[in-house]
Amino acid sequence: MARTNHSLLLLLCAGLLALPGCRKENTNGVPPVNLDISINVNNPSYVDLAVPGGWLYLTGGSQGLIVYRASPTEFVALDRHCTYQTSNLCRVFVDSSEVIARDSLCCHSAFLINNGSVIEGPASIDLKRYNTTFNGTILRIYD
Repeated sequence: MARTNHSLLLLLCAGLLALPGCRKENTNGVPPVNLDISINVNNPSYVDLAVPGGWLYLTGGSQGLIVYRASPTEFVALDRHCTYQTSNLCRVFVDSSEVIARDSLCCHSAFLINNGSVIEGPASIDLKRYNTTFNGTILRIYD
């Protein structure tokens, strides 16, 4: 009986050691980055974000950002780092459709820019999406 309790105790301790710590889990393989940028969407540099459906590239994130204006008050900010074989550092580009971000040379995957969802594999994980807030003038993008 004592041997059974000892084995059970060892198994329990091993299980507790295997539990993850208190940190953000990186579920899509894209390296975590500290991101906190703000832009004035009325600035002529950001004219492509003036209307819903507009998008532009920004510096930031792991491999750059795609910022998409979903509605007058809602924005989507996606990391351009392809989620397939992330160690290859593949970067997606918005194609001529202006609704799909793809990389046909490195990760061979495609994603919708309005939400980052995979539409063509081999990637099976959506693009990393950052938090956004908008006060009518200033768009804040942060992790």
